[in-house]
Amino acid sequence: MFIYPLWIRLWHFANAVLIIILIITGISMHFAGNENSIHIVRFSRAVGWHNIAAKILIVSYIAFVAGNIFTENGKYYRLKRKNFISDLGKQVRFYFYGMFKQEKNPFHVTFERKFNPLQKLAYVLIMYLAFPLLIISGVGLMLPEVFINRLFGISGLIITDILHITMGFLISLFLVIHIYTCTLGPRPTSLFRAIITGYRESDEDE
Repeated sequence: MFIYPLWIRLWHFANAVLIIILIITGISMHFAGNENSIHIVRFSRAVGWHNIAAKILIVSYIAFVAGNIFTENGKYYRLKRKNFISDLGKQVRFYFYGMFKQEKNPFHVTFERKFNPLQKLAYVLIMYLAFPLLIISGVGLMLPEVFINRLFGISGLIITDILHITMGFLISLFLVIHIYTCTLGPRPTSLFRAIITGYRESDEDE
């Protein structure tokens, strides 16, 4: 079943590389003041690479949003209230209990539904909440003069920095979970192969 068009695959690969660069350089900058830390990348180089990757990521994110507006891919991110909570509960139960008992996944990938309820909720929160906040706070750190100086008596720069680090951590956590869940296809390599070829194997036998 052909489920991943070329633009989604290219965007996915670009995003993966950019996020990894941002994580490595972000960690390097964060711990640069600690004398006992092991520097992955020299601070000055980390700043340069971080800023370049961030600018490309902004362009990539705009392309993602535009793609979801002007193609059918956007339908996969629309949350529908009907049965959503009960369906979400079924999927959570499967991941935390059912799959360890060899139960079948309650939701299978189709042309009309690429994500199960838990995946859809996670992707919506990450792509339409965490990413915008990450980008906005990142721009705020790059251009502090255009953002508020103080908020509730606290430095606006500190608040922006905390927000940026928090969103970066959540996206990093999502990346780890995403890689793990990609091993839960019919075979451990099935979903990785799918994002390369665009064709996904049937998971009816999971």
